[in-house]
Amino acid sequence: MKTIFTTLCRLNYNLFLPLKNSNCSNTLSTIIFNYIDFKNILTVLQEVFNQLNVLESVHIFYCCSLNSDFVQQIIKVIKPFKLRSLLMDEILHVESLQLLLQKCGDYLENFEYGYMGEEYEESRPLLLELIIKYCTKIKRFNSDKPDNFNVYLLIENIGQTINYISIDLDDQELSQIILQNLGRVLPSKLEYLHLELFFITADDFKMFLVDFQNTFVKKFLINDITRDLYEGILFYTKEYIMKKKRVKYLAIKVRRELAYLKYEVKEFRSYDIIVKRYFDLYINILDDIIYNFTK
Repeated sequence: MKTIFTTLCRLNYNLFLPLKNSNCSNTLSTIIFNYIDFKNILTVLQEVFNQLNVLESVHIFYCCSLNSDFVQQIIKVIKPFKLRSLLMDEILHVESLQLLLQKCGDYLENFEYGYMGEEYEESRPLLLELIIKYCTKIKRFNSDKPDNFNVYLLIENIGQTINYISIDLDDQELSQIILQNLGRVLPSKLEYLHLELFFITADDFKMFLVDFQNTFVKKFLINDITRDLYEGILFYTKEYIMKKKRVKYLAIKVRRELAYLKYEVKEFRSYDIIVKRYFDLYINILDDIIYNFTK
């Protein structure tokens, strides 16, 4: 029988050390570190992980102290360190992250860099270069600021494995860049594509959809509260998505919800496309990962 260890915020030495006991060593298959500070357990990391015989997945969600001290402990772990998820909102040491990804990048399936401050502007593209180099099995990619060419190179390189892309922007220029570049690097099939953009223009949206023609998406979501649905967005959606049947489930929230327009919903349904409410189709990456690895 497998067991799962999940920790939130206040993990310390006394809580983590019991994982060394024999009951856990042969049953513990998943560890989820959720918003914790690794400095509180640094001295026992290597010791604990070396005792776990059936550990299949480690998930790190927005944790602190992902620094050289943490990485050195992980490198010393004798058994494979199967890091499946790395969700980050800070980049402390790129060199240390390189060592971490050299050891376990081949296991990484879920990657996100969230809302980071300006102090990380120089580190972000360097981190993406490392992800491209060491991580070939990414299935989920989330970003709040995909303004670097490396983002498109990453998506293109992992097209055989990636099935979940979510991009969340509140900047008009970056939204334009995404629409002008993303469509041409998408794989032939995606499970989920979520674009939350800012001031979508009809011309840029059309450009994206033209490039999008070789991709089929099971769940496609678009959100832009600054535009009206009828400012070209709906027209081009019908021309390039509905008539060409490029999605199965569709949610568009462009000031108003497409799902509330009954006549439009019926027309999409005639092309075998099911229109859903935006938040009914929206997936939170953290919750979804936890659900899939603990069900």
